[in-house]
Amino acid sequence: MGRKKILIVEDEVVIRSSLKKFLEKQSFKVTEAGSLSETEDLSLDDYKLIITDLRLPGEPGTELIKRACRVPVVVMTSYASVASAVDAMKLGAADYIVKPFDFDALLNTVNDLVNPEPVGSMVAAPVPGMMGNCKAMQEVFERIDKVAPTNTNVLITGESGTGKELVARALHKGSAYADREMISLNCAAIPDTLIESELFGHEKGAFTGATNTRVGLVEAADNSTLFLDEIGELPLDAQARLLRVLQEGEVRRVGSVSTKKVSVRLIAATHRDLRELTRRGEFREDLYYRLNVVKLWLPPLRERKDDLIPLANMLLQRNCAELGKPDLSFTKESINLIARYRWPGNIRELENAIERAVILCESDEIGPQLLAIESDEGPAHATDQPPVAGSDKTLSLEAYFLQFVLENQDSMTETELAKSLGISRKALWQKRQKLNLPRERSRKTE
Repeated sequence: MGRKKILIVEDEVVIRSSLKKFLEKQSFKVTEAGSLSETEDLSLDDYKLIITDLRLPGEPGTELIKRACRVPVVVMTSYASVASAVDAMKLGAADYIVKPFDFDALLNTVNDLVNPEPVGSMVAAPVPGMMGNCKAMQEVFERIDKVAPTNTNVLITGESGTGKELVARALHKGSAYADREMISLNCAAIPDTLIESELFGHEKGAFTGATNTRVGLVEAADNSTLFLDEIGELPLDAQARLLRVLQEGEVRRVGSVSTKKVSVRLIAATHRDLRELTRRGEFREDLYYRLNVVKLWLPPLRERKDDLIPLANMLLQRNCAELGKPDLSFTKESINLIARYRWPGNIRELENAIERAVILCESDEIGPQLLAIESDEGPAHATDQPPVAGSDKTLSLEAYFLQFVLENQDSMTETELAKSLGISRKALWQKRQKLNLPRERSRKTE
């Protein structure tokens, strides 16, 4: 299959050339033009996407929308407000980007339109249970693929509940040790007095209560992966012993005078700032550098806006299947609440809320009361009145669109929604696809 073709119409040569160069690096085939008159001999149906400046010599870029028919058109402009975005999309533009634009954001827009995912789909990660379309998660997945086959130590950082153990398991499953068990320990769950014995083992009689010789977890992880969660809680004495394992490849049990060679791939995780702990003398700097060969940062759920609703839907489907419930759906109020809430407990909190809701649900829809989201400020300001659509000129286009559609789709047809938004039905459908917001069949669609 040939490379997918994109047409760029932009009168500023520098912008046009840089955009062409960028897209060609992403394996697209690019045709460029400086005005609409230069596109007259082109067959627009041959292109998967057209990117055009709003203001061009002669006819404006929006004239291409009429000529392109089924080919999506993205409009570039220097004006960055919802009002100008709506104006640019009135004639049916698929999307809107602001100059100077962020190339990563632009690429996401291009990929969404050139390679549209099925509604509600998510990109699968290297192991089941992980997914995400946002840039930060895609970077995590790419690093897992690159790092997993090596023996390199990995430090996973991120808030509690973001899925650090799942990442560790993904790294293990992609390694040469995949056929062996990954040995795990939560350093915060073991008392300081027992942590060294737990990790490094002990000889009989090494201390009061040591009635038998015990193999530690480091030895148990020989020729496999050792995952230490919450490593920031590891006492300094245990840190010194662990450093020797990493430096010399050997372990000495508590109470023993001999050492044993081990080959261990260490993956550590923490929600704390280890660099700051080293400055305060609470974490060994030499151990920090040994751990921090490759760092994977997991974003909090509140920063994964594009993933939040698809992730919630995926968890809903999974819980329905596991609990033997019929297929359920969220009400629009629940979707609005999920989108607004900050999720301090991250994915773990979202999972628990949805599992509880599925268990308690006695109808075919899950309302916000079943989610039972609690916080000091109330359920994500669920009772606050949203701003009038279009009243805030700095409100993002996605937030503006999502808010308006959720509030009005029960009482409006698609034609009425599109007219109220100031866009075409085609643009409305395309934005639904991008935001994973399908129109339910039971609602009016004429």
